[in-house]
Amino acid sequence: MSDDIYVIGVSMTRFGKFLDRSVKSLVAEAVNSALMDAGAKITDIGAAYYANTTQGIMDGQLLIRGQVALRPLGFATIPIVNVENACASGTTALQQAMVCLKAGVTDVAIAVGVEKMYDDDKVKSNRIFDGGWDVAEADDLMARLTRIGDGVEIPAGVASVRSPFMELYASLTRGHMKAFGTTQRQIATVSAKNHHHSTMNPLSQYQNDMTVDEVLQARAIQWPLTLPMCAPISDGASAVILCRKEALSRFPGARPVRLLSCVLTSGSDREWTDFGQHMCRIAAKQAYDQACVGPGDMSVAEVHDASAFAEIIQTENLGLCEIGQGGWIAERGETSLGGRIPVNPSGGLESKGHPIAATGLAQIYELTQQLRGTAGRRQVEGARFAIAENGGGFHGVEEAAACVTILAA
Repeated sequence: MSDDIYVIGVSMTRFGKFLDRSVKSLVAEAVNSALMDAGAKITDIGAAYYANTTQGIMDGQLLIRGQVALRPLGFATIPIVNVENACASGTTALQQAMVCLKAGVTDVAIAVGVEKMYDDDKVKSNRIFDGGWDVAEADDLMARLTRIGDGVEIPAGVASVRSPFMELYASLTRGHMKAFGTTQRQIATVSAKNHHHSTMNPLSQYQNDMTVDEVLQARAIQWPLTLPMCAPISDGASAVILCRKEALSRFPGARPVRLLSCVLTSGSDREWTDFGQHMCRIAAKQAYDQACVGPGDMSVAEVHDASAFAEIIQTENLGLCEIGQGGWIAERGETSLGGRIPVNPSGGLESKGHPIAATGLAQIYELTQQLRGTAGRRQVEGARFAIAENGGGFHGVEEAAACVTILAA
C-alpha cells in the first residue's frame, strides 16, 4: 500500500463569541461541513481524533469529551481518541490521524478541534491559561523569563494589563528587539497586515482593517504589545478528513490536497539565545526533509501568531528568512498578500480568532483553500506548497508542544 495521505475534506465554523451555542452544535457544524466537502458519509470514517482543552474548566466535561460530542452525529464503534496538547491540540489530532492511516489501521480518519471559551462567568475564561506551564514552578519560571527582556527601555507612563502569558510574550519580544534590532513598528506592521487580511475572510472573528499607526496607538497590553497585536479568546470548531491514496477513488467529488509531512515535537533545555535550536526550527527542518522540499518552495504560510511577535519568530524558524530578519521582511511587505511569501492570509490568530484546539485545523482549512485555488479575494496566485506552524503551552524557554505541517496542491 502507498504511504501517500490526502486531505479530502476541510471545514471551520466562524470564530467568535457565541454564548448561545454549545460545543456539540459547533462540532456538528464543522463535522457535517467537512463531510460535505469530501463527499463522504459518517460511515466512511474509520477513526476520529477529537481535540479540546477547555471543556473540563468551562463545563466540567472530562475524560470522554470526544465520545460525548461525536456520538450524536452517528460516530459509533470506531476508535475515538481524545487529544489535549495545549494550543497545538488541533494539529496533534491531525498528526495522530495521519499516523493511524500510515499504520494501515483504517483508510479514512477525521481530526476535529473545538472550544467554547466565552462564558458569562469571566473567572472561568480567565482560568483557561493557568495550566499552560509548569504550575509547580510558575513563579520561578515567570521571574526567569521576564529577565530575557531586561535592557530594553520601556517608555515612561505606558500602562499594562495583568496577563501572565502576554507578560511572557512581551519579555521575549523585548529580548528579540535587543538581539536583532526588531522595532515596535515592525511588530505593528505584522498586526496591521493580518487585520487587513482578515477583511477578506468572512469566517474571521474580527474583520476590521487597521493601519500601523492605529495598532501602535491602541490600548497597551504589555509593552511593546498593544491589544490588536494579541489574539483574543474565541469559540469555534474546525475539522479535517484524511484518507490513504487507495481510498481516493471512493470520493470522486473531493478536491484532494496532499499531506506531505506533519511533524510533532516538544521542547528542550536550550538556552534562549540558541535560536538555531528552537523546537519549531527543528520541526520545520524535519518536515521539509520528509516532504523533500525546502523553504524556498513554499507559496504561503499560516503560523501561530498568539501575538504579532510570534509571527516574526516563526517566519524565522520556518526558514522563510534569516534568524533576526522576521520583522524586516514584514516591514518590506514580503509577508503580505502579493508579497514574496504571504503569511497568515486568513488573518491569523490576531484577527481570525484563537479557539485553542480548533486553531491548528483552521490553519489546514485555510491552506487547503489556497492550494485548491478557492480562497477568494485572499487567494495566493499559483499556490503549490503550503506550510503551517502551530504551537502552544510553555516549557523552558519555548513552547511545550508544536507541529509543522506541509501540504501540496
